Amino acid sequence: MAELRKKNADAVLISGDIAQAPTVEEFLLRMEQELQVPIYFVLGNHDYYSGSISGVRAAVTGMVKKSHHLNWLNISGVVNLNPGISLIGHDGWGDAGYGDYHNSPVRLNDFLLISELSGLSSNQLFSELQQLGDEAAEHFRTVLPEALQLADHVVVVTHIPPFAEAAWHEGDYCDSHWLPFFSCMAAGEVLVEEMKKHPDKRMTVLCGHTHSGGTSVILPNLIAYTGEADYGHPAIQKIFHW
Repeated sequence: MAELRKKNADAVLISGDIAQAPTVEEFLLRMEQELQVPIYFVLGNHDYYSGSISGVRAAVTGMVKKSHHLNWLNISGVVNLNPGISLIGHDGWGDAGYGDYHNSPVRLNDFLLISELSGLSSNQLFSELQQLGDEAAEHFRTVLPEALQLADHVVVVTHIPPFAEAAWHEGDYCDSHWLPFFSCMAAGEVLVEEMKKHPDKRMTVLCGHTHSGGTSVILPNLIAYTGEADYGHPAIQKIFHW
């Protein structure tokens, strides 16, 4: 927090994994009190641990409605950062679109610690993950046209990498067993489709989740930055001068 204050940033963008369900509101409010600048955030899978997706979403919605600086991008719509840049975002979710879900031995803590995802059969979980990914895709399908109309540069914040090429792990791409849970194909397809229609516009995607950093050029006008992470040691990933 002290390091952020030293930067004198005009705004802070957070791509999720802020805390866990019982403490996510507390951490967000603490950041708001200490920074006193607009904070635009999405939630990560860890933010739902020891709780439910519906419960955390309801609590965070109520909190940001009372806040002067906290903005959850799932419900903020299009944010006009400046005359040339629009900001949009959504949590996203690993939607089992890429990779080999049905033959993967990977089982995340999500499937034990998030109530909507626990106790499901493999097929039930597959359907639930796809539904969560489709929700993110529908959000971007709704807000992206307005964002592109307002500005030449659209910044997208999401927790889950929306492209297989942005799902970095230890300097390389995730393998087919991890990729179903480390990328959101449905959201990525919407972003690529829209940017192909607008070659004169550009998009910057900021994501995280895989704990390894990397930069991916998806299209000539679409670049994705995946932030790295170390448990218990949050760090500034990048400073943009827009």
